[in-house]
Amino acid sequence: MEFPQELRYTKEHEWVKIEDNQVRIGITDFAQDELGDIVFVELPEVGQEIKANTSFGNVESVKTVSELYAPIDGKVVAVNEELDGSPENINDSPYEEGWMIIVEPNNVNDVEELLTAEQYKEVIEV
Repeated sequence: MEFPQELRYTKEHEWVKIEDNQVRIGITDFAQDELGDIVFVELPEVGQEIKANTSFGNVESVKTVSELYAPIDGKVVAVNEELDGSPENINDSPYEEGWMIIVEPNNVNDVEELLTAEQYKEVIEV
């Protein structure tokens, strides 16, 4: 499993990447592996406000439906429309093609409060 060092992570298995004062969000390699084959993704609309630790959508797999939790507060500025027709991109490429939303954070420094790759690995090994 991959856990890119440049990303930050949540205990709920989302990853965050800072890109020019915006953040790209998706689920981790571990999460997609646990879910199995992803068949549907429900994401927020562009312009919607999200709040840290609250649900912003869900992922449906052949096994279960799991909620997605916002890692930070902010406004959704882009949604990965490719996932509508190809939700399997999350399984195939969770950190590249399988990203979910881009958010303009209320405070980009909040990302620093999230887990490092090493800290996240410790969480999932428990």
